[in-house]
Amino acid sequence: MNVPTIMEDAHRPDHGAGNLHPHLQAFLAAADKSTLAVDRFLSGISSPLIEPGALTFLWRGDAHSVEILRWINAGVDRQRFQRLPGSDLWFLRLPVKDGGRFEYKLNVVGDHGEAWILDPANQHRAGDPFGENSVAMTFGYARPEWSLNRGAPRGHMEEITVDSAVFEHARNERIYLPNTYDNGRDFPLVVIHDGGDYDEYADLSTSLDNLIDAGDIPPLVAVLIQADDRMSEYPQGRRHARYVVGELLPAVTNRYSISTRVQDRVLLGASLGAVASLATAFRFRGVFGGLILKSGSFVLDPEKLRQRSNPVFHRVARLVEVVRRAPAPEATRAFVSTGELEGLAGENKALAELLADRGIDVLFQSSWDGHHWHNWRDQLRDALMWVLPRQPRE
Repeated sequence: MNVPTIMEDAHRPDHGAGNLHPHLQAFLAAADKSTLAVDRFLSGISSPLIEPGALTFLWRGDAHSVEILRWINAGVDRQRFQRLPGSDLWFLRLPVKDGGRFEYKLNVVGDHGEAWILDPANQHRAGDPFGENSVAMTFGYARPEWSLNRGAPRGHMEEITVDSAVFEHARNERIYLPNTYDNGRDFPLVVIHDGGDYDEYADLSTSLDNLIDAGDIPPLVAVLIQADDRMSEYPQGRRHARYVVGELLPAVTNRYSISTRVQDRVLLGASLGAVASLATAFRFRGVFGGLILKSGSFVLDPEKLRQRSNPVFHRVARLVEVVRRAPAPEATRAFVSTGELEGLAGENKALAELLADRGIDVLFQSSWDGHHWHNWRDQLRDALMWVLPRQPRE
């Protein structure tokens, strides 16, 4: 498995005059830097300016300083804008890798302190449970066409109540049913951790509708799990796994026409949801035949573990040790993915290699992106096509 490496210079600003975007370079070379000239310059462009290998961000206004804040390498990366002398135009050129994306905000520092804001010159946004970010797309990136609403026959959502003895209360989970659902056939099942967030922030329903309509994947039933306290439930995987296999799965199979074949049952999760998926598959071998693990919070390096006080990562490390020793689930395929701008890209590649060593058929995928829902959305087609058995279209 070959993983593209992040270019060393892809994190540092580049303000050399000869390296500026041609539009900005031409403006800086012109004699007229008046307010009207800045107005004319900005009226015909959008920020960031895109070129192979670089993005140029623009901001206009009065400030002491302006920074871009990027959510990369498990933290906040800050790069400072330059101000055009004698004007209120600020600019920043960043070397990047083509075909990727990242999310960011601007930090504008003024007389009354700093303010984190969305980029007013960039219409592209991405949401998550913590709010919205601006999105920068590098040269050659395009949102997958199958994630857009293109009029495919729509599936629909239902809700199922599971009386859980494991958690000692009733849990409501959402069920996606394809447009072609009926009781005359058995459907593959995909259990999706943080499924409500996946649907809200990563266009899950639309993507499934399109992929099914195109014949890329078979019509399937999806369970959208939404844990009350994922930070506690997912890393402490025993209770969660007992709930999924002993309570949720029987409730779903009793109500819907679900295939009994192991290879038709898939666990999907991102971040800690990937941890919960892996834990469930190994604790209950022979129940699920497919694993989709996106940007898993797997820390394998003992030195990194010593640097992290959060007990979540230590629980995850213990799980990985169990995986090293335990027999692998039979007839399992796994899709493992990561964003190269995440802090755990190397760990996810190592996990993919570990699973392959355990005899699991693994496809590993890496993208120049961060720990974001749109990254996980963009990988959905490849993931489902890898783990689900291909079936002829009817």
